[in-house]
Amino acid sequence: MDIKQIIKDQGLSDFPVGLGGCRISDNSFNSCSYDVVVFDGKSESDKIIKIENDFATIHHASFSETLSKKLLQYDNLQIIQDESWELRMFLSKISQKLPSLFSDHAKNSLIESLFCCQKTKEAIQNSDAFAPCWQKCASFYLADSISSLNNQRSSPSHMLDLFRKLEKNSINEHISIVTQTVGIERATPILLERILKSTIGFSDLVEKNNHSEIIRQKHDFFVKNSMISDCYFYLEYINKEIFVQIKDTLNRNPDLFHILKIAFDVEADSNLLLQQADLIQKSCNEIIEFIAKPVF
Repeated sequence: MDIKQIIKDQGLSDFPVGLGGCRISDNSFNSCSYDVVVFDGKSESDKIIKIENDFATIHHASFSETLSKKLLQYDNLQIIQDESWELRMFLSKISQKLPSLFSDHAKNSLIESLFCCQKTKEAIQNSDAFAPCWQKCASFYLADSISSLNNQRSSPSHMLDLFRKLEKNSINEHISIVTQTVGIERATPILLERILKSTIGFSDLVEKNNHSEIIRQKHDFFVKNSMISDCYFYLEYINKEIFVQIKDTLNRNPDLFHILKIAFDVEADSNLLLQQADLIQKSCNEIIEFIAKPVF
């Protein structure tokens, strides 16, 4: 893909630009999109364009960014355009702060996971249909924290496979809680097709940027290569990312549950949901306690 031509066609020639994501890592699939990061200081939503069989996602970024989650995604960007050298200096600062950024993102993810556990329990008490959605989010935030504590950036397409390759230790033993509470064991090609359709509908309804085309391409790649569990994990993670964008407006969109019921492959048993929330909560607290121990 000609990234420089995309920059020209999209009118981005006046800004520093870098290429990030899977395409510059050792864990890239043919189905992975090209993540083009434009440092124009705008807060616009991602724009997705298709060129032949490939997709490019244009992310707008700022040099004043402070969120560790985003800064980690900028690390090791392949610089495409940077006449002022401002991007080079920015990436150098990120590289120097990498350990603290991973640590901060891990702690933030654990806090978010605990918050989602509490929301799950409150929703069950109030007979709120979105309870299982909060539980799924809690699981994936726990996954994000484990990934970050292993100095890995969150990548829904590759996270499950990377988890399989990690050494056993006090942090990584909690991966089993993630896989157990996400519901991977239910994955079948037929179920994945149903989840895909609802995920696409959810994305089109909320994101409205053709992300659904990338989602379908990823699904097709996973199924074709018999990566059923990875596909389930990917689709559910994507639903978590979209869900958190609208979490504060759920009361205005009760009909969304009809889509999310399938997209999130929800569990209807309230007792099981409570057990899962307790397991995730216990894991989060144990990890927090472990990382808080002084190192001598």
